[in-house]
Amino acid sequence: MNKLRIFLLSVLLCGMPWLGTMMAQDRYQVGVCDWMVLKRQKLGEFQLAKDLGCDGIEMDMGGLGKREMFDNKMRNPEDAARFKFVADSLGIRIGAIAMSGFYGQDLTQRDNYLALMEDCFDTMDKMGAVNVAFLPLGGCGNDWVSDKTKRKEVVKRLHAIGETAKSHGKVVGIDTPLDAAGNLKLLKEIKSDGIAIFYKWQTIIENGWDIVKDMKKLGAKNICAIHASNTDSVWLSKDPAINLPLIKQTLDEMNWKGWLFVERSRDVKMVRNVKMNYGANVRYLKETFNAYPEADVKLDSEGRDPEYVQTIIGRSQKATDELGITWTPMGQNVVHIIANRYFKLNDIYAERDSIKKTDKKLAEALCDSKLYRSHFGFLADLSMYLKPHHIDRVKDVMTFNVVKVTYEAQCDMIPTLKDEEKQQILAWLIEARELAIDAESSKKKHEVFGKYKGRINNYLTKRGYDLTKEREAWYERVKARGGQL
Repeated sequence: MNKLRIFLLSVLLCGMPWLGTMMAQDRYQVGVCDWMVLKRQKLGEFQLAKDLGCDGIEMDMGGLGKREMFDNKMRNPEDAARFKFVADSLGIRIGAIAMSGFYGQDLTQRDNYLALMEDCFDTMDKMGAVNVAFLPLGGCGNDWVSDKTKRKEVVKRLHAIGETAKSHGKVVGIDTPLDAAGNLKLLKEIKSDGIAIFYKWQTIIENGWDIVKDMKKLGAKNICAIHASNTDSVWLSKDPAINLPLIKQTLDEMNWKGWLFVERSRDVKMVRNVKMNYGANVRYLKETFNAYPEADVKLDSEGRDPEYVQTIIGRSQKATDELGITWTPMGQNVVHIIANRYFKLNDIYAERDSIKKTDKKLAEALCDSKLYRSHFGFLADLSMYLKPHHIDRVKDVMTFNVVKVTYEAQCDMIPTLKDEEKQQILAWLIEARELAIDAESSKKKHEVFGKYKGRINNYLTKRGYDLTKEREAWYERVKARGGQL
């Protein structure tokens, strides 16, 4: 028994560095608002969320305006099932359902407000038992705060909404112009456990209040989710009004857990660059809230454009996302190794282009030499953390999975391929991949594979295959099974 206790204790202690990260990931989830990333109720929102590194998304109910009901695609069971399937297949959760239409519509002027809520609750169920809805009161203006008659109507309707939400096992998070004291008073008037505050940092900052003090006063139980951003100006990491480590420490002390959604905090100099803005903000939130582990491998980012570095890190992280190791110390080391490889390639090709101006032959020779030497160094660095088959997955991600896609397409197009022919095709594609990972652009990577595809076609033709007839027959087979080429 003592030996068993010692063994279990040793396992627990060895796992402790991982335990904090696992708990943090379970406690805080990070997402974006689909209407702000220009993907309101579009299937592409889930792939975008994955590309941005999100845990999930805040899905909007669709526009409202002068319509009687939300412009909600999820009323159609087939559309809802399709959205749910894509979200699940990509591992993206729906953290909340938003009724952003009420930013511009007055809740007190909508006679069918409960029907609108029922539509929202039905959508929440269809999207996988989502528990939190977002209801902004912006359309009511701010006069309801002091206008007793209008406030009474707001409170009455919110009470009805809250009780309806509670009967469905949901919570409706409201966005108000109030501080903690004002929100506590409002919640007391509403008298429903189905209503909470969907906390918004932007509101607090714009009114000159202190986020940390205000959250503490409001209390964890009254905050159902957080819009973790400021107005558009700079990224969260550069915003002097947001002390993210202190906010995280405060939420830890409050024992709060839940979703943090990025609504704004876009760099006004490139406000339309969705991936750059939201990618940077999501990454900073996850670094801070999910105990992003430190890497032993130093990132070669000194003297490089911060935006370029951010892009390269995001690109590199796709490989560790594929392996499921991003939020581990090993994963961060791998991200830095891949990013440093991209930096190195950029430096090599930049030097080549510079020397080319005076000596083209020397430029190409030096470039080839440096690519050759550094190629094996890159693979050796990866081997310190990854097994050979994992390194192959990294290579695949860096080359857009062309090996797998092309090989499977060749086998599907010519079902009669012999084993030795399949082996030769795969061998050439793998050889192409080794060259493609060092290519200077996506276009050049595809050009490398293009040359080897030509070699494969010549090989198959010499083996007696009529590729034109094989393609035509393949097209008909794919068409018959409901696909397309």
